[in-house]
Amino acid sequence: MFGRGGGHAAFLSALFSLEGQVALVTGAARGLGLEMARALAAAGATVLLGGRDPTRLEAAVEQITQDGGIAAPIVFDLDDAPGTAAALQSIASTYGRLDILVANAGVRNRTGFAGFDRGSFTDLLATNLVASGDICHRAAQAMASAGRGGRIIVIGSMVSSMATAGDPAYLAAKAGLTGLVRALAAEYGPMGVTVNEIAPGSFATEYNAALAANPQANSAVQSRTLLERWGKPEEIAAAALFLASPGAAYVTGHRLVIDGGMSLKL
Repeated sequence: MFGRGGGHAAFLSALFSLEGQVALVTGAARGLGLEMARALAAAGATVLLGGRDPTRLEAAVEQITQDGGIAAPIVFDLDDAPGTAAALQSIASTYGRLDILVANAGVRNRTGFAGFDRGSFTDLLATNLVASGDICHRAAQAMASAGRGGRIIVIGSMVSSMATAGDPAYLAAKAGLTGLVRALAAEYGPMGVTVNEIAPGSFATEYNAALAANPQANSAVQSRTLLERWGKPEEIAAAALFLASPGAAYVTGHRLVIDGGMSLKL
């Protein structure tokens, strides 16, 4: 199938190459977003790191460029719909295309129902679900109009398919993202745009540093995970690269859980 000599290696290289493509990763200044951005850049994409903090974004861009990748910051706030539209228009004007979107940005407020009022609940849904849906829809439209297809990867959460107390708005938003992914996949599939979800489990990111350093929380993660450890941020990179690559051309509407087996353990 692959021929002789270097045929197999060349096939595999092409299967995961993103040369000539332009990718936008939101929430890319640190953590899982940065690791996914680094993976896309290593595969040859020009990666635009989206976020609200220009200083953090510049530092993240420097990490990627020092590794030999091509990256640039793009400062905007997902909660600002006109700002999001302007950011995508800027990408179109500057680069002439958008091939990949990783919708990673989000917020979390571990507060139970008793601590939420309607306004704060709505605010969290607005950022995690409505704003993510807005940028995904805008990107899908742009990709479909360009006629080249594209890849949209939404970062959900393993917890959206489980029951846990004290986190209702986050769970509701992430469950909504699963429905959003399927709806977008159905609507834009005929135009060659694939839409998939990555649902991470417990990763030892900067955001989770306090939990990872807490002996009780650390023990809970280890005991509930089949691999008995936290995920390393870089361990999400290969999944993002696969779903963004030509190798995933026939994968859409899929939810890929990366949780070390936590969602399977009784």
